[in-house]
Amino acid sequence: MHSLHYFQIVVLALVVGVGVAPAAPESPTFKVTEDGDRIRIAGGALEASIKKRGYVSGVEAGSLLDTKTGARDLGFGLDIVDWVMEPGSDEEYRDKLPGDLPYVFDNLYHGKRAKRCIEGPQICTQAKELKPVVVYGKDFVAVKQNHTYTLAAPGKKTGSKWEQTIVFPAGKRYFISADKITAVNASDAMFLRIDMPGHVKHKGGDTFSEVYLSYHGTIAPKEFEKDFAPDEKFLYTRDDKKVPKRIIRAYHIRDPKTGKDGPWLAGMTLDPSAVYEAWCHQRGYVCMIEEIGGRAVKAGDTFGAAFIVGYFDSVEEMEKVYDELAGNQGLEVSEKGWTLKTAP
Repeated sequence: MHSLHYFQIVVLALVVGVGVAPAAPESPTFKVTEDGDRIRIAGGALEASIKKRGYVSGVEAGSLLDTKTGARDLGFGLDIVDWVMEPGSDEEYRDKLPGDLPYVFDNLYHGKRAKRCIEGPQICTQAKELKPVVVYGKDFVAVKQNHTYTLAAPGKKTGSKWEQTIVFPAGKRYFISADKITAVNASDAMFLRIDMPGHVKHKGGDTFSEVYLSYHGTIAPKEFEKDFAPDEKFLYTRDDKKVPKRIIRAYHIRDPKTGKDGPWLAGMTLDPSAVYEAWCHQRGYVCMIEEIGGRAVKAGDTFGAAFIVGYFDSVEEMEKVYDELAGNQGLEVSEKGWTLKTAP
């Protein structure tokens, strides 16, 4: 009887334990669903997906939905991440580089400017799997993810860490993100290459009516009819004596069937001085690559940048939102809230 009573208590405890196991956190303003491949986030103003496997980092291609207009992003993803790099050629030791570290320049893809990879692989195509974590707040949902680089050039160590934080504020048609590198190597001008906001798929300029670069102006689709190298035109290179007030890179979405203009999709780097170079060229699609950092780094140092990415009705609206949050390079988040920071 005593043994049976003890058994019943144990069974009851197990059953009760299963019954009261804490449920997954919820957000009052977002619906979040998750499976083995991706995290889906749906809010009143914006929807997005974060991939766990395959082509990873940033926001998944075609998943950023503007519920106001029904528009979606037109490229391969937003705030997508590549290698840790520096200026200079790898030609002397290119045959010794592992994986995808060889960087061939003097071509239409990369232009004539000599650059080389310090660490890799390219996260988006070669990391294969990330483990993003969702943070639930009262009026936001955030996703944090990271990856430690596993390949290095001769004479360099592996182990630099990339961290990305993405915050979706309730009621906003944009998200806020930040990318940070904690370096294990030294360099005179280390930078991280990303897509910002992202590339633009098109056929003869049918999906967009104009591109806007705050440091250049507006560009018509006809400029992207033929492939050209990054350094042929529209290349931004930082001049510390003349840093622009804003770094905004955007494309005006157009319905290819009707020709009607939709919203702008913009990527805005909140501290212009964080941008080392920024490309906007044609290589079968409009390629918007941005390099952040490009300054001297010692082992143990961090560098990075913070961004606003999303939908806007006008350039004036972009500038207004930009100016409200300008000057920041980092982003912190917890269940209690999120905060932009002036340092990575």
